[in-house]
This record gives sequence, structure tokens and C-alpha cells, in this order.
Amino acid sequence: MITIAEIVAAHRGGAVTPAQSIRRCYERIRAFADPGTFISLRDEEAAVAEAEELSVERSSAPLLGVPVAVKDNIDVAGLPTTAACPAFSYSPAVDAAVVAKLKAAGAIVIGKTNLDQFATGLVGTRTPYPVPRNPLRSELIPGGSSSGSAVAVGSGIVPVALGTDTAGSGRVPAMCNNIVGLKPSLGLVSTRGVVPACRSLDCVSIFALTVEDAWRVLGAIAGYDTADVYSRVRSVGALERLPSGRRLGAPRAAQRLFFDDERAAAHFDQALARLAELGHAITEVDMAPFYETARLLYEGPWLAERYIAARRIIENNPAALHPITRQIIASGAALRATEVFEAFYRLEALRKLAAETFAHIDALVCPTAPTVYTVEQVLADPIALNSRLGTYTNFVNLLDLCGVAVPAALSADATPFGITILAPAGADALAASIARQFQVDTGLCPGAFMKTALRADTVGD
Repeated sequence: MITIAEIVAAHRGGAVTPAQSIRRCYERIRAFADPGTFISLRDEEAAVAEAEELSVERSSAPLLGVPVAVKDNIDVAGLPTTAACPAFSYSPAVDAAVVAKLKAAGAIVIGKTNLDQFATGLVGTRTPYPVPRNPLRSELIPGGSSSGSAVAVGSGIVPVALGTDTAGSGRVPAMCNNIVGLKPSLGLVSTRGVVPACRSLDCVSIFALTVEDAWRVLGAIAGYDTADVYSRVRSVGALERLPSGRRLGAPRAAQRLFFDDERAAAHFDQALARLAELGHAITEVDMAPFYETARLLYEGPWLAERYIAARRIIENNPAALHPITRQIIASGAALRATEVFEAFYRLEALRKLAAETFAHIDALVCPTAPTVYTVEQVLADPIALNSRLGTYTNFVNLLDLCGVAVPAALSADATPFGITILAPAGADALAASIARQFQVDTGLCPGAFMKTALRADTVGD
């Protein structure tokens, strides 16, 4: 595989020019030949010309010449923003704050990626465009809502891509594509210029091949934004080289949900054993408050936030919405103010219970998702299976946690499994340090690199 560090080093050393890296990126797009990964692409010559303009003076840029893909609910000037709904499409005049920071760090945006419409879903199939093809096994779902971004990284097209995460959209696709998904603390990265799903819960997420790469990108895009009312003054922190002796919580054995996927259950047991071998103390915790919080996301008032985001379309042109997306979002219009406040009160109580749990542990280890489904299975039962995928993700933003999803196992039939390290808001560095340690120890090759990506030793060829 080729990491961001290797790409930047090659650019700085002159072994490869940024323009050559961008050319290779487009070659990989053509080789992968998946019509579902991208909704729009930049003109290749324009992207190459931008790479050629990177000056020697900018050689210290942390993402010098790195090709990046961006989820199509994040504004990129010069490319339409559709949120996977053509009737919603508009042409932004300026970049989203996070895209502007990427460019300032030397990255080159090459296109906008597919998603579950209006970022509503964890499956990657709720789109009017072709479903992105999972590079591990084409019959598996790519995961959502950030499906195209995860596929772009997992297939080796780009080393990093931006997604968004409200209910798990930056983590479930990471597991499905055997890559890393970093979901920062709320407010650490600006969401100005992002089409909201639930504005009070949304965050921009990062897909990469390694935790190290994801952390490098986070350092480039994090920071307080005075123009974003949900931005918060928070420090990124620094990674620990060899974290040990941490108190890690895990769901009680009787509360672990895998929906009859015995192989996934075994992989999780193995992951916990690996973490224990790395010197961490594993303690079982009561997941009832977390599961109850998760149910609030799609059974409570936060559906009204999704309705607000899609109001123009759902009220004036409802047929333009994907049927499942319309069914979910439309219910948000019927909520009463009394129901909203009741849910807010209950959430505060649940937050206190979660805080009590974290008073005894440093981080929580969960499966990223309990299992993975095929596209055919999801199309046959789109609501229930999507809900199952959010078992360990839907509570995270409501409880103001941060997390890093990492690959944990890849079965002989190329079925992926992953775990997520979750920590309280502001403890991003701790979660990433433990996740990096775990990823390195597994020795797993991320993504589908053995099949579709250039090998690391071809840098400079």
C-alpha cells in the first residue's frame, strides 16, 4: 500500500511529482471502472495543472500533492453538491471550510463521491446513482452513508477521503471496506459548507488506510471556526507511541448483538484478547444506556432535523427523493414540541449514565457493526438491516463521543470485521493511539490493496 507519508516524502524528494500522482489517481479510477463511486469528477487536466502549480516553497505542506475524494454533501467550488439528490443540486461558489483547509495543506481534490441520499442510511444503497462496488466482494454493501468515499480509499483510488458522520456514516463504511474511519469530537472540525443531516450532531469524518494517515489529515483540517455556530475550541492532542495499561470497557457478553453472525462474535472476542495482550485491562460494561440512546436517533426528535435539511425537496418535489429516504425523513414533520423536550430530558439522563461508565474506563471497545450484509439482503429488507448496522454507532454523537474504527479481521472469503475505539469528547488522541496500536499489531493489509492498488514499492517507478 501507499500511505500519505510515503506520497508526501516522494513528492518532497522528487522521486514522483504531484502531477504524476494525480495522473495515477485517474488511471486507478479508470482501472476500477465503477460507475457508482463518484457522482462528479474534476477534469483531469485541471487537477494535474493544479498539482503542477504546487511550488517548492510549499514543500513543507503536510498533504503536499495528496489526492483526496470528498463526499458529495460537502461543498467543493467548481463541482455541484447533490447530496445524492439531483433535484437538490446546487453549485457552490466557495469551498466548505474543511475543503479549504485541505487545499491549504497541499491536497488536490479529484472528485465528489456517492452517498446514501441526504446522508440518511448506513448501507450505501439509498442512492439514485449506481451503488458503489465494494472492492473486497462486489456483492457486499459498501456501507453508508459515506459509501463512495470509503470505496475510493478501499479500492486504492485515493489514500484519503472525507465523509460525514451522524449515526455511524464515517465508521460502518470503514468496516465494510476494511479501512480506517476517524470520527472526531463534535465541533473539532468545522461543518460550514456541509449539507446537514442532523446539524447538531453532524461531523466531518476521515477515511484512510492507516490511523497514522487519518490523524495526519485531522491535524490539517481541525480548528475552531468562528463562522460555524457548532464549532468548539478543542485541542487535537498528540498520539501516544505505545499506550498501555488503559482501562477498556467492552459490552457485557450477554448484551453483545451480532444477529446470528457467529464468526463476527468470534472475531470480537479475538480483538479483545489482542487488546489484553497489548497490556490493556478489559472490563465489561452495561450497554443498556447506550442502546437506549441509539434508539433515540431514529425514534426521536432528531428526525425533525433531517426533515429541515431536506424540506425544500420533500415539500415541493417529494418524488425526487429515494423512496426509503422519503419514508424516513417525512416522519420528522409530525413530531410535537412536547415529544422533542421529553427526548431531550431523557438524553440528558442517559448522558449522565454514560459519563458514570466512562468514570471507570478510559475508552469503550465495540464492534464497528455487528455484521455485514449483501446488497441483495439490504434491498429485500432495507429498514431493519440498516437499523442493525447502527447498533454500535447510533449512540456515539448523541453522547458526544469520538471514535476510530479499524480493521480487526478479514475472513478467507473476504468478509471484513472491525472494531471501534470510543472515548469521551476531547479524547481523540487517546482513541486514535489505542486504535493505531491495535492496527499495527494485527498486521492486516487494509482495503483491497492486494487486488486493486499500487504496491508501496512502486512509488518512484
